[in-house]
Amino acid sequence: MIMRVMQPIPSFMGLETIHNVGGAALFFGFLSWLWVVAMSPRQWSKRSGKTSKIRLLLKIIAGFGQKVAGSVNNMQQRFVAKPPRKSKPSRQRQEPVLVADAAGHVADQNANQAAGGKARSPRATKKNAKQEMFDFGNGSGFQLPPARLLNPPAKTQSGPSKLTLEDHARQLENVLSDFSVNGTIADVRYGPVVTRYDLNPAPGTKSQRVISLADDIARSMSAISVRVAVVPGQNVIGIELPNEDRQVVMLRDILDHDSWASDRSSLPMALGKDIAGAPVVVDLAKFPHLLVAGTTGSGKSVGINAMILSLLYRHTPETCRMIMIDPKMLELSVYDGIPHLLSPVVTDPSKAVTALKWAVREMENRYRNMAKMGVRNIGGYNDRLAEARAKGEVLTRRVQTGFDPETGKPIHEEEILDLAPLPFIVVLIDEVADLMLVAGKEIEGAVQRLAQMARAAGIHVIMATQRPSVDVITGTIKANFPTRISFQVTSRIDSRTILGEQGAEQLLGRGDMLFMEGGGRVVRVHGPFVDDGEVEAVANFLRQQGEPEYDDRVVEEVEIGGDAAGDGALPSDGGSLYEQAVALAVREQKASTSFVQRHLKIGYNRAATIIEEMESNGIISAANHVGKRDVLLTDNENGGL
Repeated sequence: MIMRVMQPIPSFMGLETIHNVGGAALFFGFLSWLWVVAMSPRQWSKRSGKTSKIRLLLKIIAGFGQKVAGSVNNMQQRFVAKPPRKSKPSRQRQEPVLVADAAGHVADQNANQAAGGKARSPRATKKNAKQEMFDFGNGSGFQLPPARLLNPPAKTQSGPSKLTLEDHARQLENVLSDFSVNGTIADVRYGPVVTRYDLNPAPGTKSQRVISLADDIARSMSAISVRVAVVPGQNVIGIELPNEDRQVVMLRDILDHDSWASDRSSLPMALGKDIAGAPVVVDLAKFPHLLVAGTTGSGKSVGINAMILSLLYRHTPETCRMIMIDPKMLELSVYDGIPHLLSPVVTDPSKAVTALKWAVREMENRYRNMAKMGVRNIGGYNDRLAEARAKGEVLTRRVQTGFDPETGKPIHEEEILDLAPLPFIVVLIDEVADLMLVAGKEIEGAVQRLAQMARAAGIHVIMATQRPSVDVITGTIKANFPTRISFQVTSRIDSRTILGEQGAEQLLGRGDMLFMEGGGRVVRVHGPFVDDGEVEAVANFLRQQGEPEYDDRVVEEVEIGGDAAGDGALPSDGGSLYEQAVALAVREQKASTSFVQRHLKIGYNRAATIIEEMESNGIISAANHVGKRDVLLTDNENGGL
């Protein structure tokens, strides 16, 4: 058989004999191997004396076979034509190919191929895109916080089966039928916190009658609370029942969603998820201000932190600055020292009034600059500045620097405008109730002016309070804050105070909120949970970027003069407030804080400061045992001051 196999092997120059000898050697070697393998261990023990002979025989056969194979290979190499050698490619310098990406950067394509050697896998490309999702090309070298600083969302638990939801729907129909409310459940929407059953009532059923049965439905369905409200734009009434297993909404889950990555709003904020579990991302610039209310434990402070982190994840200090006012000294102090702040976190109520008045002055200054440019909002103003920077223009404005002492006419000079773009300014006020107790009129006046006029100037206010009573949220404030958020409150009265309707008292707490946009439409949203570790991690990451550039004018009391921004109407007879107060006291021979406050139409703190300064200058005496002061100057003496 071996010989038949060897027949097709070609022979070279009569070498058939050599091939036959080699084949025979292989045949005998194969037989020897079979013989050795076939022997049992017992036979091997009997033939121990012959082991050396067998080994010697095998060595001889193996050596003979190697010699024959070597001879055959040598003969083949002599007579077989060798293939031509491949010419080595000449080493030529290849110019790098420059490719411009979407952001305008230039990359060396050949260098990347030489360095990596392998093309990047789609998985690696997706990972890099995920990490750079929050980089919007700010050009300042400032790095936005990465998503890894936030806790990853927990694995979503599978909700109840369709049969379970249908069983609950039939049970709800029976409960409504017991109260003489006929109708069918048209749709069921399962969400992370609550499940909404859309009731299609029978003709002639009043919505208010079904809404009034919320407590009875909760008792019959063994639920903690039930919210019943008409679904806007649909012919159904929504009945919201809490889920047995409540899911926790995480901020990172919203920031990793495509809706956040594709959103290009000016001031985006991640509010949470709606009833169906879809992310809710809103634009603060369109509100343009936000009023937040909620009791202790409702999730109000966590919601404020989520709003702040949303802005920090999208904006650099060059595009958004913040003023944080925290009378409780606990909630917002963790952000102290981040580069986005215009001043340290304000905790003193008197400095809070000063900061709000500075915001009013900044608003007026921006409006003056916009008027000179002929633009209508901050977007047009920044576009005009960008155009001037591109052309190398120098923009100026005419400002009044004083009066001519001889003619009394105003003196104007040309001031060169800074071509740096104006950032958005977000003023956050936590627990405004404490500020209203200390300086209610001044706070209300400054907030009113900001709420009425600051939108076009790029200044926005977020104001929060635990006690949404009418003395805190006055009619003036409500009228200028059309967008509001209500977390859980204690009574229907508080719900009507903040939203104008009931329902907030039936929320579940822990981030459950009602969001009312400017048009009056109320949407239920489940706010994301942000713990202290996440806030501290983001704040530390931002602090490592650099020191904040504080503006000392934000919390410094301005000189007592004609510009008392935020105080409302000012005296029209010119001169500083101090000079007017001195003239008033000398003319009337009477001086007190309330007297100056009433006649000059200023706040209590400002009037008290003027009285103390008049006392230190010797114009009035110290207060006696009943608080009365004597004026030490007369009209003749005052004329020389």
